[in-house]
Amino acid sequence: MNFASESARRAGLVSTVAAAACLLAACGSAPKDETADWSADKLYSEARDEAAAGAYDKAATLYEKLEGRGVGTVLAQQAQLERAYALYRAREQAQALAAVDRFIKLNPTSPALDYALYLKGVINFNDDLGLFGNISGQDLSERDQQASRDAYQAFKQLVDQFPNSRYAEDARVRMDFIVNSLASYEVHVARYYLRRGAYLAAANRAQQTVQEFQQSPAAEEALAILVRSYDHLGLEQLRDDARRVLTANYPESPYLTGSALGRTDKPWWQIW
Repeated sequence: MNFASESARRAGLVSTVAAAACLLAACGSAPKDETADWSADKLYSEARDEAAAGAYDKAATLYEKLEGRGVGTVLAQQAQLERAYALYRAREQAQALAAVDRFIKLNPTSPALDYALYLKGVINFNDDLGLFGNISGQDLSERDQQASRDAYQAFKQLVDQFPNSRYAEDARVRMDFIVNSLASYEVHVARYYLRRGAYLAAANRAQQTVQEFQQSPAAEEALAILVRSYDHLGLEQLRDDARRVLTANYPESPYLTGSALGRTDKPWWQIW
């Protein structure tokens, strides 16, 4: 055996194994965090720049790093809120809500609590799965209105606790819109049941609209649905009572004339 040749072969093998090990280690190591040496102020500045450029996902990541490194500081609190907003703009509604709820829970006496409540309301207000989505192609009986109700509650808490907040007036406007939209939704569902001959369900939904949203424009149609539903159910006293309320509150209502409340084969909701 040629010991010199064998020794060289083994040395080469060891070198190859060592090189492979180094390569594997390099491949398996985590990428270097370029923000590791950044100060809190630099993190905040870079996050704001990313948000201003529309890179909300990157901004949210930087705000999260800042929040972790500056626990207990005012800047970390600010980062929590701005991260929630960045997530919202990145269309990550669930994460945005989780972030703002966390801020509200951890900072109940924060001077920015009014903004946090406002932001929570806005996130729910613009939820695509809530009442502001497109209803034209959906089964009205299956739509979930919880997001809009959550938005209303957040705005209401803001207005009740901080009536003079800079966000209060806009919150009030949005609350009115939500109430009217919820009422319209209830009437849509009542009409849906009426079309399918589910008169008891239609009456129940219309009654709920009249009780919860008396000042909404949708209450007029809800009363008309009550009259028509009770008529089909043979509940003459209830029908007449609903008609009297409709007449007293909406004397010029188109539902009081023509086929709107009569027994015809023509869909009464098409009278206008």
